[in-house]
Amino acid sequence: MNAESAIAMSPAYLPGQRGRVLDAVGAQHAALTRLSETLHANPELGWQEHRAAEWTADYLASHGFEVEKEYMGFPTAIRAVFGNGARRIGLMAEYDALPGLGHACGHNIITAISCGAAVALAEFAAERDLTVELYGTPAEEGGGGKIELLKKGAFLGLDLAMMAHPSPVDSAEARPYAVAHTHVEYRGKSAHAAAYPDRGVNANDAFIVAQVALGLLRQQLPAGTRVHGIQTRGGEAPNAIPEKTEGRWYVRAESLAQLGNLEERVHRCFEAGALASGCELSVTPESEPYSEFRTDLRALGLYVTHAESLGRDFNAPPEQATMNRASTDMGNVSQVVPAIHPYIGLGCFPAANHQPEFAAHCVGEAANRAIHDGAAALALTALDYVSAR
Repeated sequence: MNAESAIAMSPAYLPGQRGRVLDAVGAQHAALTRLSETLHANPELGWQEHRAAEWTADYLASHGFEVEKEYMGFPTAIRAVFGNGARRIGLMAEYDALPGLGHACGHNIITAISCGAAVALAEFAAERDLTVELYGTPAEEGGGGKIELLKKGAFLGLDLAMMAHPSPVDSAEARPYAVAHTHVEYRGKSAHAAAYPDRGVNANDAFIVAQVALGLLRQQLPAGTRVHGIQTRGGEAPNAIPEKTEGRWYVRAESLAQLGNLEERVHRCFEAGALASGCELSVTPESEPYSEFRTDLRALGLYVTHAESLGRDFNAPPEQATMNRASTDMGNVSQVVPAIHPYIGLGCFPAANHQPEFAAHCVGEAANRAIHDGAAALALTALDYVSAR
């Protein structure tokens, strides 16, 4: 049975539904492309996405949504609502960029997809008893914006939360790592490196010792875990013993439970640096830990069917579909409401997320097609999902 036949035979299928959704997405496509390209050309880092939030809010307001800016007290969060039905569909818009790389994870495409799906669903709000909600969620790239919103009560009670994330290839199920983001700081004592080296306490030595310990730890780490980071400050001058050094480190594991055990071992490596050098150590979480993902398999099955009917192909070799292992604060949302987080391909492998080459692919023909297909597939998925309840 082909995808079109499967859709037509679904108990939830309504004649004309697919055509109406495609017409609604098609009518928006030029505007969605402009929104995506504008975000791409004006990247903003997490918690600083002021223009992105404004442009997203303006787009939805122009299509009849009631928009709440500075949602839950966060300056760059928004919530846009259409309808007042009993069945609530939530779409996530991420719009933060990466330091030095711009939109190399394609959050500009995510925002356009979610806006397109939300506006398409709004046409069905009255007849299908829907409330369509779009959330502009700040700081996905390490800041845990969705987690902070969750802590204040956002998303609770949604029947389904959805988004589609760009990737080199289509990949249906999100299987992200749980992750902890940590700021590490050593404080020693400065001294002239030639005249008075014995009066200094070298904070850079502390980092070197810690990184050696981490390198040795990796050979004993469980399969499927990751430890990686950067040193962001190593000293001020070559003739002054470094008094302060800083870094940012991520620890990833298959679940929050496994993450807790792994973090203890990683922290001991940083403690070793402090002990060996005589420095003071400070380890500070940059956000709440990101959770593993709990996928609503019924919704995901509907998404795959609709995406395939639009020409999407989920048969990429496994080594090309590994973006579904990246971490996301959408995992925390999935722990409290039904959720899906499929990846939509740009056909650009080996260019992959968090590379400048991938950023270049996040505008253009393939990106525009992903916006259309992602918006249509998410909208059709939501309509079938609520109809079958």
